[in-house]
Amino acid sequence: MNKVFANADEALHDIPAGATLMLGGFGLNALVHKGINDLTYDFGLGLLLRTRQVKKMISSYVGENAEFERQLLSGELEVELIPQGTLATRIQMAGMGIPAFFTPAGYGTEIAIGKEVRSFNDKMYLMEHALHADFAMVKAWKGDTLGNLVFRKSTRNFSTSMAKAGNITIAEVEHLVQPGEIDPDMVDVAGGSGYEKRIEKRTIQL
Repeated sequence: MNKVFANADEALHDIPAGATLMLGGFGLNALVHKGINDLTYDFGLGLLLRTRQVKKMISSYVGENAEFERQLLSGELEVELIPQGTLATRIQMAGMGIPAFFTPAGYGTEIAIGKEVRSFNDKMYLMEHALHADFAMVKAWKGDTLGNLVFRKSTRNFSTSMAKAGNITIAEVEHLVQPGEIDPDMVDVAGGSGYEKRIEKRTIQL
């Protein structure tokens, strides 16, 4: 199955209003052009804020964006601030299929309000849930037409995990190649589907 689109507008054609997005490097302009509203945004700011397309922002750092500050203080924008390590781990856990984990980050602060707290080895921890997205939009160094992706350098910090945490992942690649041209050991995110699991057999008890 060829998974290649000619441009960002085509790749983002079926993102609906109200979707939860993770943005790791591209897609902002196309989203603005599409005019999709009520988005929950797991990363990034900028153009979508100015066009009032973001309903909720989940982030570890919001920068010095005057429009973000205005919308936050006026109550137009819902914001969830998360320590960066916790945010990265929540995304990573979603990709690994782990629903929740415990971390000491944020204990004793406003971040802990409403969250389950437990003690492990005489230290207090908060329970955090995995963070999923309807769509993850990332930028990869190399990819093939089956969707196998290779990331480089700093893009591995978040984009690899985002690509695994999205129900649908859309990637812009610097180098598009044919299947078989990427060394399997170099693939960070596999894009194939329909694998036959020959060692698994269904057992039914009557």
